[in-house]
Amino acid sequence: MKKHGIVASLLAGALFVTGSASLVTPAFAETAAKKEAAAVTAPAGIYKLDATHAALLWSFKHNDISNYTGRFQALDATLNLDPKQIDKSSIEFTIDPKSVQTSYPADYKAFHKDSAYESWNEDISRNPSFLNSDKFPNITFKSTKVEQTGALTARVTGDLTFLGVTKPVTLNATFLGGIASHPYMKVPALGFAAEGHFNRKDFGLEPGPVGEEITIRFDGEFVQQSAPAKAN
Repeated sequence: MKKHGIVASLLAGALFVTGSASLVTPAFAETAAKKEAAAVTAPAGIYKLDATHAALLWSFKHNDISNYTGRFQALDATLNLDPKQIDKSSIEFTIDPKSVQTSYPADYKAFHKDSAYESWNEDISRNPSFLNSDKFPNITFKSTKVEQTGALTARVTGDLTFLGVTKPVTLNATFLGGIASHPYMKVPALGFAAEGHFNRKDFGLEPGPVGEEITIRFDGEFVQQSAPAKAN
């Protein structure tokens, strides 16, 4: 994952190693330093996911030659943010596995004449060997620990419940920006990205021509639903 607070310095190091150090200008270095010194500016409160500006992608190694990638279209999330004490923040996600999208371009029925499903998306969603959404209609993630790792980064550990199995999964999150008033909703808003990995075998997914490690990547915006109650 590209971490906003350190990406500039990492890129600068990569350019230097590859013999392109002349591309690292003083202005570039100054911008990196400013980003590293920045902090989470969004106000405390309860935030809901703006699903029209969100993406949750998953990928795995396919036949040891490529990363096969898909996404979930329907997801909901609630963020409880305390910018002054990030470790007191929390987040919960709910994902609808029936909303899986793979951009399958071929004629599915022509190549799967005996399939009980009408499309590759439906196959992945409903097949007991894959997401088994008829039996398990939700995938959920609930944070149990948030650790600040930098001015704009955090490590979020939580319980992922998938296919009826609950296991801890860790996400590396990066705060991307916040505004005091959303241009349309007129409430505070913020955005962040996160990435993590887990082993599909831990959740009982059957063997196949895919790698064991599943990578999940999230980008999204949140809008404030309520501010913290004022002390008397």
